[in-house]
Amino acid sequence: RASFLSSCCLATSSAFFSSSAFFFFKGDTLLCVVEEPLDVLAIERSQAFNGRYHVLHGAISPVEGVGPEDLKIEELLARIARNDFQEIILATNPTLEGESTALYLQRRLAGSDIRLTRLARGLPVGGDLEYTDEITLGRALEGRQELT
Repeated sequence: RASFLSSCCLATSSAFFSSSAFFFFKGDTLLCVVEEPLDVLAIERSQAFNGRYHVLHGAISPVEGVGPEDLKIEELLARIARNDFQEIILATNPTLEGESTALYLQRRLAGSDIRLTRLARGLPVGGDLEYTDEITLGRALEGRQELT
């Protein structure tokens, strides 16, 4: 399953696989952009997402010589132009490379009518504040939610 996903730039779990096609049976208005095929499987395990995926096959990393042209970004932009997505979730990793990639995509998609979101960040379930790094704790404070 993962090896087939690695050859595709898009994926969905409620699909049947063949050697030449990938068929969709999920929501058409929500697109989740991930770095790698295994990220699709991780999100699918949550059973909390009902939309389509686009796999970039990496992240922007000037140190490693990976630029936007090395990723499936042009394919993503073409796909967005062909479809009627209402929201795009940038689900890149919370690393320097993932953040750079998300920022690049945010700038490329600026001015569109599509809602652009990032995955929430914060404290893991079962974690202790005293062992949490400053960046994670800071983002958890910034993204706090009101109790109703």
